[in-house]
Amino acid sequence: MHAWIDQALWCLDRQQAAVLVTVAWVQGSAPREAGAKLLVSAGHQWLTIGGGHLEWKAAEFARARLRADDGSDRWIEALPLGPALGQCCGGMVHLLFERLQESDRTWLDALRAGLQSPAGCMREVGLGGQGVAPWVRVSALDAAAEDFSATGPDADRLLRPDPVLGCLTLREAVRPDPLHVVIFGAGHVGQALVHILGTLPCQVTWVDARDDLFPDVVPANVSIEATDTPEAVIDEAPPESCFLIMTHDHALDQRLCEQLLRRDDVAYFGLIGSQTKRRKFEHRFRARGIAPERVARIVCPIGEPGIEGKQPAVIAVAVAAQLLRLRSERERQSAAPVRAEAHAH
Repeated sequence: MHAWIDQALWCLDRQQAAVLVTVAWVQGSAPREAGAKLLVSAGHQWLTIGGGHLEWKAAEFARARLRADDGSDRWIEALPLGPALGQCCGGMVHLLFERLQESDRTWLDALRAGLQSPAGCMREVGLGGQGVAPWVRVSALDAAAEDFSATGPDADRLLRPDPVLGCLTLREAVRPDPLHVVIFGAGHVGQALVHILGTLPCQVTWVDARDDLFPDVVPANVSIEATDTPEAVIDEAPPESCFLIMTHDHALDQRLCEQLLRRDDVAYFGLIGSQTKRRKFEHRFRARGIAPERVARIVCPIGEPGIEGKQPAVIAVAVAAQLLRLRSERERQSAAPVRAEAHAH
């Protein structure tokens, strides 16, 4: 997720001095992966690089620089987790610290704009050196940038020397999260599920004709579609989206299911309800000539097996777990060819 971009801009909007901390290089075991972010101001902090003594120490470094208000705006701290911090992980973490200024708004806005593209963009941070001033730039992703993707062979190391400029450079791919979830229904379960998905790495489209059911404020990764033609949302959703049909009306559920069964590029198709509802819908679909193998794609009841309960919050947790498992499986599948190519070389 890229909530750190909006949070950093929020601090700049309020002229609140803050330091952005990025896990730039992980050696061995560590609480978080390369690319994880922490944002620190004098009195608050947002997001996490894993908690514990590492995060406490990072916040201490950041606030000391904010108080001093001198020195470089970008620097690296290398922290051995075992001997220095007493954490059981035992690895080494290199953290990039960036004290944000009004001038940083340019690249933050560029990142936010770049996330509107399916490909995303690349952020590069040069720490400078002899004769070279520190810099930040945002550019389109290219083939070379793929080596720095979250699933590539160098995913644990975003920081390395720049052979041309002769300075350390952090390069990180900033992409929209590939998990796009479309939820039909703003009832109790829909409300509970959006509350959870709003904290997870995904993009959510929330659909219902009943505009008054939507809350006044939704998470940054959630967009609302108040429409009386929800079938159009199915047609417009990007390939490999995940769909959850959980409206207040069984007839509407059935119409949406039939519309969705026409697509062949759906990553997940969940329908709220019991086994009895599933059997009734299967019978109706067969009567309409829909092939059994298409109907078999429907997940009903929804949710990770073994998580039982009918309370909206319990159903929401079970569904979120099912979607996260799907996301992990897709990441492993996409990473396999990259790792195989890396080993071949």
